[in-house]
Amino acid sequence: MQAEVRPTPPRSVAVFLGAGRPAAAWPWALAKDTALALAHAKWDVVYGGANVGLMGAFADAALAAGCRVVGVIPQALREREIAHPSLSELLLVDDMNQRKAEMVRRASAFLILPGGFGTFDELFEVATLAQLGQLHAPIILLNSHGFFDGLLTQFDTALELGVLRPEHHALLSVAQTLPEALHHLKKTNA
Repeated sequence: MQAEVRPTPPRSVAVFLGAGRPAAAWPWALAKDTALALAHAKWDVVYGGANVGLMGAFADAALAAGCRVVGVIPQALREREIAHPSLSELLLVDDMNQRKAEMVRRASAFLILPGGFGTFDELFEVATLAQLGQLHAPIILLNSHGFFDGLLTQFDTALELGVLRPEHHALLSVAQTLPEALHHLKKTNA
């Protein structure tokens, strides 16, 4: 997939996170706290458009805080009745590839929170676009509670083996806390 190069709205962050329902309390709190912090910092948000799980909690908190929230969801998922009904804007697309392309087109930064295969797919998509020089935006992993530790170890292993270049490894910023992630975002439009 190649992202269409078009101007992006200033201060628009794509937030990748899961639609699952974690048993632990901290991912829920992280999703809500992130939404509130982005609204307070006057960021527009683009996310996957669902009203379930962490995605739903994130969108509800962002909307309640006055944030502009754009959802991008494939028609098949909307038909399963998981599209959020109260977003600032809901974009319907044909498939997951179009979803990612639209989110890339609309974002000036990317913030990755805990999630499953879909979240990892989105992370790897934007990291690959950045590696190929087709995306020039910050990509920030919010590694709260060490969620991404295993993945970060794998990246280090790939770097040591020489299959991941240092300059590509450096395309990802890792934040251990929400304030640290916000600091990385603040540098985006400084």
